[in-house]
Amino acid sequence: MNAPDRYERFVVPEGTKKVSYERDTKIINAASFTIEREEHTIGNILRMQLHRDENVLFAGYKLPHPLQYKIIVRIHTTSQSSPMQAYNQAINDLDKELDTLKSAFEVKHL
Repeated sequence: MNAPDRYERFVVPEGTKKVSYERDTKIINAASFTIEREEHTIGNILRMQLHRDENVLFAGYKLPHPLQYKIIVRIHTTSQSSPMQAYNQAINDLDKELDTLKSAFEVKHL
């Protein structure tokens, strides 16, 4: 069978960064983030969190190919913010939300 091994879907190879950043040279305050070994779940959550930021003009993601285990998140912001700031803020906000959800779950089930 020609299918890749299952571990390739979630193990980041040595020498590969989990997240890489590429600034857009044609649009001011726009950039792409390539996130290795992730798919629609993280892409959708991150996109929706970015849409909550009033300084984000556009946020979207795509999977380049079903056999490439990565997503590309594209962010365009106003001049009051940068794509890197918006990305970091979204990740921090999601981290806080997940901690709150985990705490509520533990209180309810202990």
